[in-house]
Amino acid sequence: MRFLTRSLLGLFLTFLTLALLFLAGFQLVQAMQGRGEGAGRARPAGEQVYAARLVAVQADVIRPELQVFGQVRSRRELQLRAGAAGRIVQLDPALQEGGTVVAGQLLARIDPAAAQAALDSRQAERDDAQGTLRDAVRRVDIADQDVAAAERQAQLREAALDRQNQLGDRGLGTTLDRETAELAASSAQQTLIASRAARADAESAVTAAENALRRAEIALAEARRALTDTEIRAGFDGRVTGVTVVEGALVGVNEQLATIVDPAALEVQIPLSLDQFARLLDDAGALIAQDIRVMLPGAGGVMQVGARLDRAAASVAEGGAGRVVYGAITDGGALLRPGDFVSLAIPEPPLEGVAMLPATAVGSDGTVLAADAEGRLTALPAQVLRRQGDQVIIRVSDALDGARIVAERAPQLGTGIRIREIGQDEAATGTAPRAETVAAPAGPDHG
Repeated sequence: MRFLTRSLLGLFLTFLTLALLFLAGFQLVQAMQGRGEGAGRARPAGEQVYAARLVAVQADVIRPELQVFGQVRSRRELQLRAGAAGRIVQLDPALQEGGTVVAGQLLARIDPAAAQAALDSRQAERDDAQGTLRDAVRRVDIADQDVAAAERQAQLREAALDRQNQLGDRGLGTTLDRETAELAASSAQQTLIASRAARADAESAVTAAENALRRAEIALAEARRALTDTEIRAGFDGRVTGVTVVEGALVGVNEQLATIVDPAALEVQIPLSLDQFARLLDDAGALIAQDIRVMLPGAGGVMQVGARLDRAAASVAEGGAGRVVYGAITDGGALLRPGDFVSLAIPEPPLEGVAMLPATAVGSDGTVLAADAEGRLTALPAQVLRRQGDQVIIRVSDALDGARIVAERAPQLGTGIRIREIGQDEAATGTAPRAETVAAPAGPDHG
């Protein structure tokens, strides 16, 4: 009996399990059929439309500006160097970084004791030379007088000899008298020659004394220059920089003490590429003299200074490339200092048939996206001529003239995409075009 009860219970559980499995299978089939019918009744997906800002392309005449960088330098500088070795005994308060000096101002003095002693010695030597010259001149005067007396005596002796000869011709004189007169005349001539030789020696002494005086004056001038070299003065009005000396310091000859720069003679050194340099030349190949703007960033914004293109460098530095031009500061130079790194805007010759667009409108492939009347985008090639900060200048072709193009391209925009135009204010609220869905026409209901 117990065996029969257990057998019936097992059979019941078996049929119950089969019934539950059948019910589960039926529910699964019903669910799959319902899903398939629902899919048959689904509507087709709508087209995505992006919102984007458009700009119109209009051919115009635009004058581009080169955006370059440069460095301020002074066209007039003076290096203050020690002309003598020694100790600095006097230093002007203006000889400090940023000090203002005027032309001829005494800025520093090196101990002048040795130079003053040398000057006094050279003055004494010059005085001695002047005394020697005066003595030589007096001796020449005496020699001239001696020569004149010897010439007079020789003339008298010649006259006496002539009288003796005349008497001898008439038979009145003696041979002894005539010989005595001849010896006296000969002696007078010898005395005259000796006087002339003495005068020549005196004249030579004058020449030597004059040369000695000249050498003494040269030595005196050098001594004065050496004394002057102990004083360091400003060569022109300017400002002091690069001071490397203090009072009491020992300096050597030609040691640099400071530098004076002229703040009224500033210029900007501007390195350019060959292409940029070629844009600034006229038809004759000369640099166009034109006004440029120099911009110096500051805490209160960008400060602008006036300048004008002046010249181009005559050579290129070894290992360098491109060209270097210089612009003379014409207005506002008080804001600048040598060494300032500035940006510059240099006008170029005007370009015709071009348009200026946001730089974000041109893709990396050199195309822009133009929208038709329905908002469909088409990629059109665009030739970029210049880049002006956040904008570009493109050549306006026939296809681009009058077209409306996307101002800010995004990765999701491309050929065939449909867009909706938005205004400037609306575009400023987001950084990327917003997608909207446009419902497609309803299809047949399969439900």
